[in-house]
Amino acid sequence: MRLGVLDVGSNTVHLLVVDAQRGGHPTPMTSEKDELRLAENLDASGAITRAGADALVRTVLKANASAAEAGCTDLLAFATSALRDARNSAEVLARVRDETGVALQVLPGEDEARYTFLAVRRWYGWSAGRLLVLDIGGGSLELAAGRDEHPAAAASLPLGAGRLTRDWFRSDPPSRREIDTLRAHLDEQLEPAARRLRRVGAPELAVGTSKTFRSLARLTGAAPSSAGPRARRRLTDVGLRQLGAFITRMSAGDLAELEGVSPSRAHQLVAGALVAEASMRALRVTELEICPWALREGVILRRLDTLETSSRTDGLAQTDRSAQDAPAALGRLTSYEARCTG
Repeated sequence: MRLGVLDVGSNTVHLLVVDAQRGGHPTPMTSEKDELRLAENLDASGAITRAGADALVRTVLKANASAAEAGCTDLLAFATSALRDARNSAEVLARVRDETGVALQVLPGEDEARYTFLAVRRWYGWSAGRLLVLDIGGGSLELAAGRDEHPAAAASLPLGAGRLTRDWFRSDPPSRREIDTLRAHLDEQLEPAARRLRRVGAPELAVGTSKTFRSLARLTGAAPSSAGPRARRRLTDVGLRQLGAFITRMSAGDLAELEGVSPSRAHQLVAGALVAEASMRALRVTELEICPWALREGVILRRLDTLETSSRTDGLAQTDRSAQDAPAALGRLTSYEARCTG
């Protein structure tokens, strides 16, 4: 079946179309990204502005049309921290549904961590042993750890690279005082969650996912994206500290010139490096493997799992949904704990 995943994040709206089957490896077919920067379209009260909501409606309409044109039989549409935290989230979601026919499902932060953990587990397999997974987004940081497909501990913290940049930096490049203040804040915020994850046990493999980790790894010498998703990429604490000493002195414009850095996210790179460094320190890991799969792949894999369960219990594989009716299918994915324990 051909699946579409529409991910409305803090920075981008990303449509990923894959060909997938139960027990198979999802094969990417097309990918579309729009740099919406929804988290930057907030008013003083924390509500998404009219202009931001207008842009979101246009982008979702475009993505839904692209999914239909690509022949998707299912469209899994979800939103993360930008909409989750917005004061007028319900109003914006209702408008998107009414004007586009797409019912965006807002994922709780810990579910983000769990779906990402599932994707990493499937990528590395059981031989990886106990996993620790870190994902830095624009609005939040997700952490998860465990031996199984469902993590024994998961956490989501409001420590995304974009959020930290907006809230803590006033100069470009940030001042030494701003950096030191943010470091102290990160250490304080991370410690309670880090304690919970450390109780799971020392990881046999620590993994970073997301664009931020990929960019940081590339800047410390990892293979470029042209080497393909299966090239081994790593990020060490030593390399990260050396990189931090370099990039904290650079303006966003200069950072945008570096290979592996998206111009639209260059201004977030310093905050991303600081939260990566603080997370590794709090979790007592010195090296991360960089995994090409993350939240979107986790949503796809869980959807395929629910199809398999349905086919066993009902004798029917749900593979004939239209792109217009399919967004509601993600509703079966949002109650993660109920599915895992039911």
